[in-house]
Amino acid sequence: MRSIHLPRQPPHSPHPLLNLSFRIFFSAAAIFAVVIMMLWAFVFAGHTDIDAQTLNPLYWHGHEMIYGYALAVVAGFLLTAVQTWTGAKMPYGYRLLAIFGCWLMARLSWLAFGLGLDFGFSSGLLYIAAMFDMLFVGLMALVVFRAVLQVKQYKQMGILAKLALLTLGNGLCYWGIFTSNMNTTKIGVYLGFYLIIGLVLTIGRRVVPFFIERGLNGFQGGSLKSSNAQAETVKVRNNKWQDLLSLVFFLVFFVIDMFYPNKYLLTIAALGVAIVNIIRLAGWYHSRIWQKPLLWSLYLAFLGMCLSFLLYALQPWLGFSHSIAVHDLSIAGIGMMTLAMMARVSLGHTGRSIHDPPKTVNAMFVLMVLVFISRVFLPIIDSSHYLLWVMIAQGAWIACFVLFCISYLPMLSKPRPDGLFG
Repeated sequence: MRSIHLPRQPPHSPHPLLNLSFRIFFSAAAIFAVVIMMLWAFVFAGHTDIDAQTLNPLYWHGHEMIYGYALAVVAGFLLTAVQTWTGAKMPYGYRLLAIFGCWLMARLSWLAFGLGLDFGFSSGLLYIAAMFDMLFVGLMALVVFRAVLQVKQYKQMGILAKLALLTLGNGLCYWGIFTSNMNTTKIGVYLGFYLIIGLVLTIGRRVVPFFIERGLNGFQGGSLKSSNAQAETVKVRNNKWQDLLSLVFFLVFFVIDMFYPNKYLLTIAALGVAIVNIIRLAGWYHSRIWQKPLLWSLYLAFLGMCLSFLLYALQPWLGFSHSIAVHDLSIAGIGMMTLAMMARVSLGHTGRSIHDPPKTVNAMFVLMVLVFISRVFLPIIDSSHYLLWVMIAQGAWIACFVLFCISYLPMLSKPRPDGLFG
């Protein structure tokens, strides 16, 4: 007799937020971006009881923007994208909640430390944070590794290597704190920062051209929308030589800036990264991107990263603060890029049209541009009002992510309109 295979029961989670990782991690990252910047404004102004002897407040801020905010966005994107790349099912429901819970517990511990709530054991909060942070990245790497191994898609191993190095960087941050060695903590913070930028360059060169082609050719869900159809078919240029040169120059820049400060080599490496990616951007350019905020925001994010590497090249010769170049790269490569990715991915994966984003997206991206101008260029032009420019940047960042929360949290927390799981 022929055996009968009954259809498998469709996946189910206790809440739409737990259907796919992008939902809960993008939601949490946006809320966290508001909370952590508000708290940093108070820490920066000296209005909290943070234990500065245990941890330099600047590294508190840097750690949470990198290993808190940025890594949440990476987790939301990666645990969703790997399912698309490999076809392997990623965690959902309570398994996803367990991974997210580790991230959340670590963030709550860091927030309590920033407020100065020591509960009788100030550094003990960071021991708790360390345990949950290591669990979070370890679980994320494990599920990615299993998916890659399942389909033998070994080309994704580079992403796993970056996750392993991010774990190392985070571990160095904690080791420096627990051994009272702020230089080790600084290395851990910068290692995490440049690894995130490396991930942005790696993932960005894959998805940005794809998003531009899909956005300009009018595709949604695999079909062409007749009302928006264009006779022209847009094909974005990219090549392996650009990928290779960008990687080599970035690795050299990364090592020099962190471990071997030589202004000649730094200038050559930073200029190399900038020039290669400016050429890449020229191949991606199309005049119609300015009609679509979900495209021009990605383009400006990459352009901002190119400008940041130019600032790194100029900084040793012009004498402005190294922090200016770092904030340029972080606002463009982490701030604008992650915001633009979350805005685009949230629409597509919740079954909504990428051609009809919320009306607030233009304001969101303009506010992030204001963050960039106020935190990077105005302090170079007028350093006498440095505190004012920083406060304006902090306010614009908060307003930007408040708008994201208002616009996107409702769609991230509701089922797809088409009734599909995801």
